[in-house]
Amino acid sequence: MNNRLNPWEKGQAALKTLFGMGGYLKKSPIGASLRELIEFRLSQINGCAYCLDMHYKDARAHGETEQRLYGLSAWREAPYYTDRERAALAWAEAVNKCDVSDAVYAEALKQFSEEELVDLTLAVASINAWNRVNIAFPQNIGTYQVGQFG
Repeated sequence: MNNRLNPWEKGQAALKTLFGMGGYLKKSPIGASLRELIEFRLSQINGCAYCLDMHYKDARAHGETEQRLYGLSAWREAPYYTDRERAALAWAEAVNKCDVSDAVYAEALKQFSEEELVDLTLAVASINAWNRVNIAFPQNIGTYQVGQFG
């Protein structure tokens, strides 16, 4: 692949907005571990190698197991996800496809407060934006270090 522009150098002002969303989400009651599962799963779906590398490493740093990360693409069949995690993953995938059914919404409301559901939706929007930036301008995939971005 030809070298492309570095968004960290040329888009600092724009990326501050995404970092701001990330700062808000770090304080969200949905929690870092669940957020990492969502970000890893949507990066799988969206095909973002940089984000997969990042969120795999961050999830492991938050105590996530290899087994659960390896099985994430088959979370519906795998027995090692909680009802809350399943509701979050179903919500994230539905929002990612822009097709949220009443059943997915109802299940999400059983597991999350209304505020948390807004935060989950913002987490989906945030990782989608990062996936698109990193797919458009791939940067040294595999070099991410845990905590690199605060």
